[in-house]
Amino acid sequence: MIIDCHNHLGVDPYFYLNSYHPYAQDLPALVTEGRHCGVDRWVVFPMVNNLCFDLEAMRRKEIVVGGLETVPYAFENERMLHEIYELYPDLGAHTIPFAILDPMREPEAQLVKLRELHAKYPFYGLKIQPTMIKADVEALLTVGRGFLEFAADFDLPFIIHSSVDPADTWAQASSILKIAEATPAVRFCLAHSCRFDRACLDRVAELPNTWFDCSAHRIHCECATKGFPNIAPSERRFAADYTNPAAVLLALAEAYPTKLMWGSDTPFQSYVDNQMSLRSTYAEETDCLKVLPPELHRAVTCDNLLNLLQLKDENPLALG
Repeated sequence: MIIDCHNHLGVDPYFYLNSYHPYAQDLPALVTEGRHCGVDRWVVFPMVNNLCFDLEAMRRKEIVVGGLETVPYAFENERMLHEIYELYPDLGAHTIPFAILDPMREPEAQLVKLRELHAKYPFYGLKIQPTMIKADVEALLTVGRGFLEFAADFDLPFIIHSSVDPADTWAQASSILKIAEATPAVRFCLAHSCRFDRACLDRVAELPNTWFDCSAHRIHCECATKGFPNIAPSERRFAADYTNPAAVLLALAEAYPTKLMWGSDTPFQSYVDNQMSLRSTYAEETDCLKVLPPELHRAVTCDNLLNLLQLKDENPLALG
């Protein structure tokens, strides 16, 4: 079984309003394309920018509260789960839904909505993308501590977008590791291979409650070859041939066989804006898996994710 651990559903108004790509994906499109690429199951969560942000401000490339909604992600989470469980239950049976949250804004109101939603629709984890919404992930240790308590109460893991770019003050991989160290009862996945930062990857390997995913792997390898600041600089970078993304994936799997989880980041396996064009396809992401020997293939496409999830009752892998 191949499980893609990192996929977005819905619409991102910031990307749409600024003519960036991608900006949307629905469940039928994800499942149809994924099946063509040999994928069996998908961890899914909503797009990042939400309707709590002012639309006019987003057109100016600004993140300002004051949009159509007042509780971050309340609409987006319910909209996605409605699509999964009511509009397309035959397709939704092959997904593992996560709810998305803002660690900083209106935490108590978000928790009320999350508890109501969890009673209505099963979801199996929590997602945070702090960079796009400019929300410090370390708020989980202060105003957002209730989210950690909620995760512990319902045994839900986190998947958190990670960064090593000094300009990104919201999602540093080191900050996520700090939170994980302080919260041993909660499990965490650091997305995007910690941007290939060897020290952070090694720390993930050391902590019993942390994993990492390789989502958007090919364009991150391209960023490494171009020396972009979103990737760890050469002196801190995991040693591999970044001109060959499949070889990088194999090297990561061999170095961290119990910690690496494969994910595509669909539809964000590509990122195109007015200044940058980084392009990949779902098929190219799955092609990288072909270099893995059977034991590592099973570990990174299934077993390591199951260890993160620790599914017990209402196991979505048994549905459909």
